[in-house]
Amino acid sequence: MARLQKMRVRKHKVVLNRSRGGDTGIFVILAIMGAIMFLPMLYTIMQSLKPLDELWYFPPKFYVINPTIKNFTDLFRLMGQSWVPFSRYIYNTVVISVGGTFGHLLIASMAAYVLAKMKFPGKEWLFQTVVLSLMFHATVGALAKFIIMSYIGMIDTMSAIIIPAWGSSLGLYLMKQFMESSVSDAVLESARIDGAKEFRTFWVIAMPMVKPAWLTLIMYSFKDLWNTGSTIYIYSEQLKTLNYAINQIVSGGITRSGAGAAATVVMMMVPILVFVISQSNIIETMGTSGMKD
Repeated sequence: MARLQKMRVRKHKVVLNRSRGGDTGIFVILAIMGAIMFLPMLYTIMQSLKPLDELWYFPPKFYVINPTIKNFTDLFRLMGQSWVPFSRYIYNTVVISVGGTFGHLLIASMAAYVLAKMKFPGKEWLFQTVVLSLMFHATVGALAKFIIMSYIGMIDTMSAIIIPAWGSSLGLYLMKQFMESSVSDAVLESARIDGAKEFRTFWVIAMPMVKPAWLTLIMYSFKDLWNTGSTIYIYSEQLKTLNYAINQIVSGGITRSGAGAAATVVMMMVPILVFVISQSNIIETMGTSGMKD
């Protein structure tokens, strides 16, 4: 009993450490998982470097026997034959992707701040409506959206894609949940006591604290808008997107399969670049943004 009492009152520093074997095992497991996740991207890149005869090998191979860049040259040659300047397709895609992403981030963040940090009648009912909307695919409301856009004159404009992206409920749900868990009410109250207006409190205090959430929102929103293809809301060729133009080019049959593989790589490079840039910030922010009341 005395020995047990002595053990209870003994003060010592506990150092938690893994063995080298444990570190090695974790590294091997993570390396294997990372390699498996990278395989689809590797296969896509390898496909873009294969000549036409290798593209149809069965079973398909993950390596290239005779690598070539002819697929990319064919793709750019076909781009140059378009009667609408290809720079126009790129411009349309950039405007839609940046405009839709920025508006979605701003509106979703402001609405999430109100739902998470303010009290008003109908707040819970409104949020439940947002959650319910996540259950429905965008195709379900396509007809109603087309009728509304046609009535207000938005058909055949880039606004027909940009403005609906602002109202995506996924961003609102993500930001609201993250603000509730990461933004301290005490910090907001301190800012208000110091004389900060509500918008300044939101922009200067709340937004930096939820940086991982809005960086994630930027990645998802930009990716979806960048990959926008054929749509019923835009029918003028001058307003079509890059994804649509490339799909039209490579839909000419088997002879354009190589250009299609190269087009897939071209289309995925920009979202991957956005992801790589944002990922480092997300990891850094998640590691340093812990806060206690």
